[in-house]
Amino acid sequence: MDGVDQLFSLKGSTAAATFSDANLRTVAYALRDQGARYAGDNSLSTLQLILFMRAGYYVQFYDSSIPAYGSGLKTAVRSGLDSFFANSKALTKTAGNAPVLAEAVTLIDSSTENARYLPVVKSLLASYQPTDASNWDYSAAVNNTFTVLWRGHQNADYKAAVQNDTSVVDSIYQFTLRNQSLLGTSNGYLPSNGAREMARFLQYSGQKTALRPKIQDLLNRSSITGASAAQWMALADMVDYYDQASCSTYGLCDYKTRVAQAVLPTTTTCSSTLTLRSQALTADQIQQVCTSVINEEGYFHDKLKTNRTPVAGDLNSKLELVVFHSSQDYATYSGALFGNDTNNGGIYLEGNPSQAGNQARFLAYEAEWVRPAFQVWNLNHEYTHYMDGRFNMAGDFSASVSTPQIWWIDGLAEYISYSYRGVPYTDALNQAKLATYPLSTLMDTTYNNDQTRIYNWGYLATRYMFERHPADVTTLLGHFRQGNYTAARTFEKSTIGTRYDADFASWLSCVGSGKTDCAGTLPACTGGDSMVLGQNCARANQSATQGNYRYFYVYMPKAGRLTFNVSGGTGNADLYYSAAGWPQVTSFQRSSTSAGNTEQVVVTNAQPGYHYIAVHAKTAYSGVSVSASY
Repeated sequence: MDGVDQLFSLKGSTAAATFSDANLRTVAYALRDQGARYAGDNSLSTLQLILFMRAGYYVQFYDSSIPAYGSGLKTAVRSGLDSFFANSKALTKTAGNAPVLAEAVTLIDSSTENARYLPVVKSLLASYQPTDASNWDYSAAVNNTFTVLWRGHQNADYKAAVQNDTSVVDSIYQFTLRNQSLLGTSNGYLPSNGAREMARFLQYSGQKTALRPKIQDLLNRSSITGASAAQWMALADMVDYYDQASCSTYGLCDYKTRVAQAVLPTTTTCSSTLTLRSQALTADQIQQVCTSVINEEGYFHDKLKTNRTPVAGDLNSKLELVVFHSSQDYATYSGALFGNDTNNGGIYLEGNPSQAGNQARFLAYEAEWVRPAFQVWNLNHEYTHYMDGRFNMAGDFSASVSTPQIWWIDGLAEYISYSYRGVPYTDALNQAKLATYPLSTLMDTTYNNDQTRIYNWGYLATRYMFERHPADVTTLLGHFRQGNYTAARTFEKSTIGTRYDADFASWLSCVGSGKTDCAGTLPACTGGDSMVLGQNCARANQSATQGNYRYFYVYMPKAGRLTFNVSGGTGNADLYYSAAGWPQVTSFQRSSTSAGNTEQVVVTNAQPGYHYIAVHAKTAYSGVSVSASY
């Protein structure tokens, strides 16, 4: 199926030629012609036909180079879907049929035939039982009916069909009632989605009288917290949006206040600029979160040379950090309380930073899949967004993306998150081995690109610029801080252009091979003591006669990743490390003793304090460079 799935990413002339009106009509009629012969599985490649049409509608919607489809295609796709759903095997629950059915239901919505196939939707809802929960593909097919129901409200023929027809609402209600036992399970999304889509029919005056008691019944069967919370929140959210004037009928006028009190009971002042609201963090976990972001703040200022001065007009002096107990809790509550999408790993809501009283807010959740370990997912990534928005990117978020700066915005967030924590970014380093993109292409990244390009490759592009071209980073920051995103874009496209692409490819090879010192020549360590190594600096022209040592040490102010490198010169130098005192050939904690002078020791979690190395002359060496990076 990979070949068919790739059709969804076609663009431009290739997409226009592939998904022409004529081609889609041909495929739709092929579906019609095999409908009577459909055997309840994919033996006739029915799934590929459906996915081709789905891809066509999807790509055409987003790509202006593909002309609007005509009425002939509407006739063709109706004939194809009519033929498919007329086959008695089309709605069966078998393993062979369910994946095909799931895509066919989605095609109903893709082709905007939501009204025509309401009987199919009602039939699927009526057939689903709690015992079907173990059938993943059939559950997906039934869940896809809620997309048909939801998006149908955008279509005039659908609105006309449902505004006074209570049979659709009755069908959803009976489905939701019958599957209440699924709440709190991995299939709990089915009754909660059913409740949401049933309540969405409140937008029609002809539905309200019959619908209100059904909503009240389902509210009574669920509660703000616990296994049924997603259903309760779905209903309350729809009432608030479509029937707010009658909120007292449901007892929901103050529901957001009640939810906030129940779900986010703990408020902690981490610092003068940071307030933490949490659902279920322990005192120790609260301290961990506060300490992590407070220390990151200092790291960010040092790395970005901000002088701790916000961009002009930015009033976001205080951040509210909200941490839910799990990804499910985040999905259940955050959208209703704060108005954000929850199909993400957490989100920073900057608001209008120039508006007095604006509350910048970062919404996050505990990563329940790593328990019993504790982690707030994307904590340092999203906190970087706050810092970047306040100290680098003038204006609100829409201003910062007025030109394509996604490579920087999400690349910097990943780069600071991983470098601050001293954690290798394995996914990005694996991508570096593939050398998929030149730097010039990455600077064109938008949110229409895939997650790998946005995050993994954004990290690689940003890290490269910091390591190899810090002066250019300073220039870009100057434009960003002035809100001159046009000048930043000109600098990226004209001054930088493609001139770093070859060097970027070489750098990718270096980091992809696992080396940690790929920044090029490090600056000389300052200070009169020739044994002292500082942060990201080198002592050049070191030498020793056979059997002797050159000793160095570095002080780590906080825990993190520490790398020592020996390179260059002549002879054969070996590297020995210890955190307990001066190492020797016979007493060390780590070593690198390959032939020649290219040696490296990496301490992945070096603790605060002094760290010592000895560069031993296995044979006499000279002209050697010794460096420390952390």
